[in-house]
Amino acid sequence: MTVTATITSKGQLTLPRDVRRVLNTTTVVIEVEGEKVVLRPARSVAGALAKYAKPNTPLREVREKVWGEVTRAWKR
Repeated sequence: MTVTATITSKGQLTLPRDVRRVLNTTTVVIEVEGEKVVLRPARSVAGALAKYAKPNTPLREVREKVWGEVTRAWKR
């Protein structure tokens, strides 16, 4: 399947309905391979956050750390 979508001035992209149905998730993994971008469903949200967590760390703290890194990356 090939679809075209527009990236907004804020860097946002709306995935067309057909693509969202194929992904069947609201959490995705984005891989950049040279000039190619691969979007695939995240197998596990916990797995996606694993590098930010320490044993027995409340999810709230993990989220705060992740969002802190995300916002710093956006400001670059």
